[in-house]
Amino acid sequence: MSVEVRGARALGDRSGASEFASHWGIAPEVAFLNHGSFGACPTRVMELQNELRVELERQPLEFLHRDLEPRMDAAREEVARFVGVDTDDLVFVPNATTGVNSVLRSMQLEPGDELLITSHEYNACRNALDFVAERWDARVVVVDVPFPLESPELVVDALLGAVTDRTKLALVDHITSLTGMVMPVARIVRGLAEHGVDTLVDGAHGPGMVPLDIVEIDPAYYTGNCHKWLCSPKGAAILYVRRDLQPSVRPLTISHGANSTRDDRSRFQLEFGWTGTDDPTAYLCVPESIRFMGSLLPGGWPELMNRNRKLALDARGLICEAVGVDPPCPDGMIGTLASVPLGPGAFHFKTTALAFDDIEKVLREEYGFEVPVLAHPPGPASIIRVAAQIYNSMPQYAELADVLKTLLHR
Repeated sequence: MSVEVRGARALGDRSGASEFASHWGIAPEVAFLNHGSFGACPTRVMELQNELRVELERQPLEFLHRDLEPRMDAAREEVARFVGVDTDDLVFVPNATTGVNSVLRSMQLEPGDELLITSHEYNACRNALDFVAERWDARVVVVDVPFPLESPELVVDALLGAVTDRTKLALVDHITSLTGMVMPVARIVRGLAEHGVDTLVDGAHGPGMVPLDIVEIDPAYYTGNCHKWLCSPKGAAILYVRRDLQPSVRPLTISHGANSTRDDRSRFQLEFGWTGTDDPTAYLCVPESIRFMGSLLPGGWPELMNRNRKLALDARGLICEAVGVDPPCPDGMIGTLASVPLGPGAFHFKTTALAFDDIEKVLREEYGFEVPVLAHPPGPASIIRVAAQIYNSMPQYAELADVLKTLLHR
């Protein structure tokens, strides 16, 4: 059933973005509250990428064959320092889904082996896990994590309670994509390790959203996007692999590194360092993204993360009040994404985990809000998820809350 809205505000009359919005090229008629899906790259970083592309095409051999490796090394060094790992243990991949696939498709399993995930796992990565399980006749064990959720301890207990002597790996979100909850990954990793189980942390939203020290978390594997909260160009992500596991992890594309006779770097670096001709400029721009975003506020990255987190919490509070629900998880599990259940049938519309729906279309086309409204597969309720980046401000969320209140009571 479609949703009819009368007296919608005319597009082009949008306001409310913060003063920092001038650093982005986001359409001014859109209240962009969905940074979490694909991020948004600042104009300055895009300009650098364009400069690099011009340089590449001016002398492709010089750029790709002679100069690229040391440039990539320098970029990896800066990113590795930001996420708390040794440079030699980190490689670039195009996105976190590629990182997850690279690890999973390198695994050697036996029939009956078990792979743990939670009910909040991102659909693309769940598909990768199912693919690998089917190939090896292994079993995917889904651990139910409710939403709303009362405490992070419930997540730890549920995962550890599902471990058996056949459990070989757990794939765990750092921040859940759909519900936006920051999982207690350090406790999860530590608890699983005590049971002899390695953890692959899907940190698609990790870098730039929360303070990140991968060595302190100590997973077997960690992958995270740079295009989301670091605001790099699309096509840049990281994959960390614990050093003792690196010989067994191969890139999805096997290329020249597979039979290289070089001994100045690990096979891990040789294979992931070149997987065929591509545009590497997104990787080379990540250090500039880190520097630029860290320069926007006097307190650097800590102040930026704290500002965005407070914005997300305050926005969640407004929306919860507007739709008449309690906050669905503890404040401590919120980073810069926040989801609020709307209740089953609140607007009489259909949703799926991937498809846009009537109410989302109304919010976008009639009111100018870019914000996802999706079904939460473990339950009957639909959710609305807001993101908070420095170009956002409270007036945008306040207006969204008012619109939701109006629609809810039609």
